[in-house]
Formats: sequence, structure tokens, C-alpha cells
Amino acid sequence: MKRLFGMLVGAAALLGLAVPAGGASAADKTVRIGYQKYGTLIILKEQGLLEKKLAPLGYGVAWTEFPGGPQLLEALNVGALDFGTTGEAPPIFAQAAGAPLLYVGYEPSSPKGEAILVPKDSPIQSVAQLKGKKVALNKGSNVHYLLVKALEQGGLGVADIEPVYLPPADARAAFERGAVDAWAIWDPFYAAASAATGARTLVDGTGSDGAGLVKNHQFFLAAKSFAAANQPAIDAVLAGLGEIDAWANQNIKTVAEQLSPKVGLPVPVLEVAAARQGYGLRPIDAEVIAEQQRIADTFFALKLIPKKIDVSAAAPGSKS
Repeated sequence: MKRLFGMLVGAAALLGLAVPAGGASAADKTVRIGYQKYGTLIILKEQGLLEKKLAPLGYGVAWTEFPGGPQLLEALNVGALDFGTTGEAPPIFAQAAGAPLLYVGYEPSSPKGEAILVPKDSPIQSVAQLKGKKVALNKGSNVHYLLVKALEQGGLGVADIEPVYLPPADARAAFERGAVDAWAIWDPFYAAASAATGARTLVDGTGSDGAGLVKNHQFFLAAKSFAAANQPAIDAVLAGLGEIDAWANQNIKTVAEQLSPKVGLPVPVLEVAAARQGYGLRPIDAEVIAEQQRIADTFFALKLIPKKIDVSAAAPGSKS
């Protein structure tokens, strides 16, 4: 979720050119992985564990950073990536656009890892008071669903606010200069904005009543064609993620210390974000697919996606 490495890297991502990190590989095949500014994949990248797992299988790794899940899955859709990670909403928008994606694993829910923020001196005290206000968000991202459900809980609909679609860096700038009234955002941007600006959390994924508004799962996805032809590589990536997940869950402070210079955020901020994350890689199951289907049906009803989709078509074992 960090800014792309510059115009060269951004252009490479758009053109489907993988941007290697950590040295070139002489392997016969390459797994092209898209990651974001925060999460298990970036930890896996920084520790170099995956390269060690894939080398005996004849694979190298090329890593490309993206500012958010929608951009990452757009690259997967055009054949520029083989594997990546996003939250709940991006795969639904991507599947509705015809992206040939496959859910291959997920992490437990982390509802406190995303929120709707308002400036510390804002008069807005409840979601209901967002009526007629400008709310910044990354379109098609996890927080898109958070916003929909929070508005619903507050007695409003999407038509009652003015969405302002911006990627995280631009959204924060707009938020700080007062160009928007609220900002729906995820960690670590959420933790960083709270620490730096004193922004208030209007509501997070637990909801205004604490009973639970959204799950906020993190998904690992692969291009269907790549998964079908390279299952040993997918298995190796998932094994590496499982090991990193288990380690990170027991080493929150170390995770924050290792990532701080990479993502440009202070250790205390990353500790807050890491503590809110869900850990423990899980295989895709019927329950989580059903949860995704509920999100997809909500988006279709709101005309946020152009057609009704069957999420199970992107689940392991699907014939389509």
C-alpha cells in the first residue's frame, strides 16, 4: 500500500513488468507477487524466506508494490501478476470485471484494523452526521464495504454522502487540509493518521455498538491459470505465509521494528497496527466464501458492481 517506487516502477506495474527486489534470480520460472505497504506478504518479502522455499522448485520471485488492493488485482487481471493479497472488497470488484482470480487462503478477521476517521476538532460525533458530507476512500477497497455498512447502521445510504475516491496518500492530504469531512481507511494508514493528526475514530469495523460491523479479512489470491499450472509454487508461497504468520503473531514489536524503515512509519505506530491484525493462515472454506457472497450481493444491490457474481466460482475446486 505504499506509493509505487516512482514513475519507473509505476509504469512497470501498469505495463505488467515485474519489478524484482532482493537481487535477480537465475531460476527457470518466476512467481510474480504483488504486495502492499503492510501485511504478511511484506514481512515474508523482507525476511527472504520465500526465495529459499521456491529455489529448489526452480522458481525465482519478483515483487511489485501497489498502493491498494484494487490496483493490485487490476495487474493480476491483465496478466502482470501471479499472486497477491487484498482485503475483502477488491476481489469482488475484480471478479465482477472478469478477473480470472482464485482465492487460495485468508487470515482471521481484524475489524479494528479499519475505520472512518474525522479530524480531532470536527463537530461530527456520529455516522448519522455524515449526511451531506464528503468522505474520502479508495474505491473498491475494503473500506468501501465498511463505509456502506456503517452508513446503514447510522440510518443512511451511500446516496446520502458525497464519496471522494482517492488513494491513501492523496486521501490523507485531502483530510489534513480539510477538503473532506471524513476518511475511511485501513492500517497502517489508520494508525499513522491517528498518531500524527489526532484524528478521531468515528467508527471502526466493530461498529458503533461493538457488536461487529464487518469482518475485515485479508485474502491471498492467485491468477487461475498460474495456480493450475504451478501448484507446487502456490503451496510453497502458502507454506511461507503460514510460517511468517505464526512468527509475527508472537513477535509484534519485532515486526514493527523490521518494517519501520521499509514503510517509513514509526515503530509505535506499526505496533498499534500489528496488534490489530488477524494472524493464522487458513484455507478457503464455505463460511468465508458465504461472507464474501454477502458483500458481493450488497454491492450489486447498491449498483456498485455491474452484475451479480458467484463468488464460489473463484473458490478452490470450482469448475469455472
